[in-house]
This record gives sequence, structure tokens and C-alpha cells, in this order.
Amino acid sequence: MQTSSPQSETPIVLPSTARTASVRRVTGETDVQVTLNLDGTGQCHADTGIPFLNHMLHQISSHGLIDLDVKAEGDWEIDDHHTNEDVGITLGQALTQALHDRKGIVRFGHFIAPLDEALVQVALDFSGRPHLSYGLDIPTERVGTYDTQLVREFFVAIVNHAQMTLHIRQLDGINSHHIIEATFKAFARSTRMAVEADPRRAGTIPSSKGVL
Repeated sequence: MQTSSPQSETPIVLPSTARTASVRRVTGETDVQVTLNLDGTGQCHADTGIPFLNHMLHQISSHGLIDLDVKAEGDWEIDDHHTNEDVGITLGQALTQALHDRKGIVRFGHFIAPLDEALVQVALDFSGRPHLSYGLDIPTERVGTYDTQLVREFFVAIVNHAQMTLHIRQLDGINSHHIIEATFKAFARSTRMAVEADPRRAGTIPSSKGVL
């Protein structure tokens, strides 16, 4: 008795739900590579050539539960400005890539982070519209070798390339390190809240217009 061989079936390929991204930005001033996973556990490797920025990237990763790998080469012999800015740009682009069409996310996030005497509030919206309202009053020009003016430049870069609205308010604080670190922690927790999947959205765009 001859048995028929089972029919071969065309495999069903489901769309990827991985919220990961890898972006490289190369200019005449810098070479920056950012890889991230929004659904990570807070694993971080940051090598930007700017020690304080590395420390702040660890805050984003740890408190945002974002696996983050950042490698940068820059024109540090001039100053840290270009590298700092281009890390922000590339991180913003990676966030946009990892969020795909932004279906099903909470979209809004907010957090108030204390760090000793410092207290910083962050509210953000992955709205598709870049806007930064920046309200930090950092009393010193530097933390270690890091120019504290670069904090604003970093967030400008992220906002423009992640297409998000970001409000930062300093409620208290006199220590520059504490103020900046509280800001990055509040940003991390706000981002974590905003990119979480909303089970009631069922994969729809979180907007009454139906588009972001």
C-alpha cells in the first residue's frame, strides 16, 4: 500500500514585534553607533569618550529598562559639543526606529525624580511633533569636564529626532550633578511609561486623529 507523503505547507511568517533598533551616524566630526531594545532589562554599555555623558546614558538605560549600547568617536580635541549632540541625534533616531508606527503605546509619560536636594519633573509625549521646554537652572559651568550647557543640547537633539514633546522643570536643587542626574532619571522613567504597550489600545494609533 502506497502512502502519500505529507503536503508541504508554506510557513506563516508573522511580522516582527521586536522593538529594537541599530543606527549609525557618520559625519566629518563624529562616528556614532546606537543599538537599543525598548523591552530590555537595563543593560548598558556606553563608550562616548565623555565620562559624564556615559554616566547619564546608564541612567536612561537602568531606569528606562532599555538595553542600550552606545559607541562614539568624536573631535574631542575641539570640545565635547559635536559628540554630545550626535549621540543625542542618533539615540533619537533609534527611538523612532524602535517604535515603528507607534501603534499601541501609552504615548504620554511623566515622572518627578528626587536626588538628595534636587527635584526634577519631566513630562513627555511621543506626539510626532518636536518641542522642548527646558527649565533647568544649573549653577556651575561644568561637572567634572562636562560643560553643563550640553545638557540642553542633548535633549534638543533627542526631541528633534525622536519627534517628541518634552517638558523639563527643576523644582528644587543646588548641586549641578544632582540636578542633571535627576533630569536623566526622570526622563528615563517617563520614557518607560510612554513606550509601554497599552492593552486597551489593541495595536491602534494613540491619537483621536488616527495618526501621529
